Amino acid sequence: MPVSPAIRDSGNRQLRRFLLITGCMYLLWFFGYEQWLALDGRLDLALCGNITRASVRLLQTAGFDAAVSPQNPYLLLMGGHPSVIVGIPCNGLVLYALFGGFVLAFPGPWRRKLWFIPAGMVLIWILNVVRVSALAINQHYAHQSVDFNHHYTFTFVVYGCIFGLWMLWAKRLAVRDNQRLTPPTAFASA
Repeated sequence: MPVSPAIRDSGNRQLRRFLLITGCMYLLWFFGYEQWLALDGRLDLALCGNITRASVRLLQTAGFDAAVSPQNPYLLLMGGHPSVIVGIPCNGLVLYALFGGFVLAFPGPWRRKLWFIPAGMVLIWILNVVRVSALAINQHYAHQSVDFNHHYTFTFVVYGCIFGLWMLWAKRLAVRDNQRLTPPTAFASA
């Protein structure tokens, strides 16, 4: 079925808008984070400490002997032994930016973006806390599989959840209620 010029122009306009916004956000990330905040380091370290403390609280709530190291606020201890260090690449900041950037750049109602982006970031934060807690348990009970789980299992799970959130946005929430269309039929009725 041929696509009408109006729909094609609308699609091209939306693609240009998406690329323009993502380009601007990349420049903002490069100059705002890479050239300033990352060099300062306080934001990254605050997030690392926050994830470490929240993971310890989750583990303690679940009945584990977990604590934050008195010498290193980013080191999670299990049974008094070093278990997981939450480093800058693992604090989730890049994931928050990727998630929020996609939703901001993708067309959709701003009212929904205002609640969906923070809700998604909170969910990603929770996933990260659960991930660090699970890695600590993994290190304590089966340390030989930590490297695999850290690099593959948990990466797959976290990125899979973020992809699911993006799909929820793109397929359900980005479309205005009055714009929901029925799929075109293959056969025209006579």
